[in-house]
Amino acid sequence: MSDVYELMIAIDLRDEISEPELAELNWHLGIGPQPEHLTIVTGFPVVVLDDEGLPVIEDDPRPLLAGQGAAWRVGGVLCSALASRADQPRKGWSLMSRQEMHPDDFDQVGELLCWLAARAQETHLREDGAVGIGFLRFHEAEVPDVLHVQNGQIAWPA
Repeated sequence: MSDVYELMIAIDLRDEISEPELAELNWHLGIGPQPEHLTIVTGFPVVVLDDEGLPVIEDDPRPLLAGQGAAWRVGGVLCSALASRADQPRKGWSLMSRQEMHPDDFDQVGELLCWLAARAQETHLREDGAVGIGFLRFHEAEVPDVLHVQNGQIAWPA
């Protein structure tokens, strides 16, 4: 049995993203190099064995939405894109990503999604104050759950 989920993100962002943040976002989407300083998601802890075979925690940064090509478990294609909305009435950026993910990645991906939600165009704001950000589907399910961010927290489906 596999704990793989399909993550679909579709969000329009306001035009208030700095150049360093844009570079980091491009890296997370797999469309740019890793910046020297990370500010959106800053911790990537992994447990490794040291020279004596004892577990230690190291920081191992990796882009969170960079999967490309054929999906392993959910079918279809993994991809990410970021497009400028400079020529549209609502200036900013449009982001789309379809990825496979494991629940072990929920914390870090959740940090990124909360960061995105804080910069979302008002069209993503629901009446209850939550920000609709995308969908999550267990790989064996036919219907996805809606993902939203409320009060700076991602509401992962149970």
